[in-house]
Amino acid sequence: MGELTRSQVVYLIASNPGKGITLRGVDLSSMDLRKLELAGALLELADLTSSSLSQANLEKAMLRKAKLEYADLSEAILRHANLRDAVMVGADLRSADLSDADLSYADLRSANLRGVNLSRANLWKADLTDATLLFANIDGAKGLPVDIDQWIKKERY
Repeated sequence: MGELTRSQVVYLIASNPGKGITLRGVDLSSMDLRKLELAGALLELADLTSSSLSQANLEKAMLRKAKLEYADLSEAILRHANLRDAVMVGADLRSADLSDADLSYADLRSANLRGVNLSRANLWKADLTDATLLFANIDGAKGLPVDIDQWIKKERY
């Protein structure tokens, strides 16, 4: 499919109301996708590097093996999203809702997870090296590091 513009993505969403759009493997890097309705979207293998998805609805979206390095996902809705094997190095996920999401094997090194909702999320084998987890909700999350509590209560320096 190649590269798309924001207008083309908005058109695809409007043309398929209530249905998840298919953007598998598409280059959406550095794109402004803030506040878009992408629930159920197929974004597997998509390149979303440095894109802004702040406040976007990505509930039940398929983002397996997506590239999300340095993407802004602050306040995004990612409930039940599949982010297995996603590369999210340096991503901003402040106050995002990742409840029930699959983040197994995701690369979250240096990600900002401040205030994120990870309740019942699967973090099995996720790399959280140098991630900020201050005030994160991890109730019922699976696969967390043994020392996760100290990451949530205070900033690490």
